[in-house]
Amino acid sequence: MTATQVAPKLLSWASDIEPATIAQAERTARLDIVSGHVALMPDAHVGIGSTVGSVVPTKNAVIPSCVGVDIGCGMIATETDLTESDLPGSIDALMPLTAKGIPSGVGKGHDYGAGKVDASFEELGSPHTKLDGKLAQTAALQYGTLGSGNHFVELTVDERGVVWTVLHSGSRGVGNKLASKHIEGAKGLMKERLGVEKLEDPSLAYLLDGEPAFDAYIQDMLWAQRYAMGNR
Repeated sequence: MTATQVAPKLLSWASDIEPATIAQAERTARLDIVSGHVALMPDAHVGIGSTVGSVVPTKNAVIPSCVGVDIGCGMIATETDLTESDLPGSIDALMPLTAKGIPSGVGKGHDYGAGKVDASFEELGSPHTKLDGKLAQTAALQYGTLGSGNHFVELTVDERGVVWTVLHSGSRGVGNKLASKHIEGAKGLMKERLGVEKLEDPSLAYLLDGEPAFDAYIQDMLWAQRYAMGNR
């Protein structure tokens, strides 16, 4: 599939895309910190500030909303030593076992007992932003879980008949809290720099390289990415 230029500095690889998605991406492409062009992927759709399914190259700046609130969200696939013939006629019994071993849903986490956390959680280190007691506890208990929305775990069989597990998760509530904090902080800095808010969409507020807030965000983002990968 080849790209189509749908607006200045905006290329689309989508065969079917809504006008509202293009309009939102155009606002991003008009930012003076965008270097080159914004690219829309086949699954591009309207998001909060930033278009979901877009690639936004920036120069000496970062836009927290473009990284998103579920920092590090992604998938992982694991090949097992099982084949389709090893599976029972029905895997219904597997579902409650999966749900018990891998909690999912808003606010759901593991129950390790009072004061206990997964040992690998502590190996992540600490983000730049100090997590308060409740958020730190939530982050620890939700480590190694799915969350909500489009997160899932599934069993699948490839063309050879080999069984795989596929899992989709992210940085859960703690990633959302960190991202939201920096998005709001970026909005405040934009007003200080410009005197008045001049962005077409305030959610596209950005942080400039060299600012303390830029370094703080990068450190929090990298920690949240490690957290998300650790979940998977």
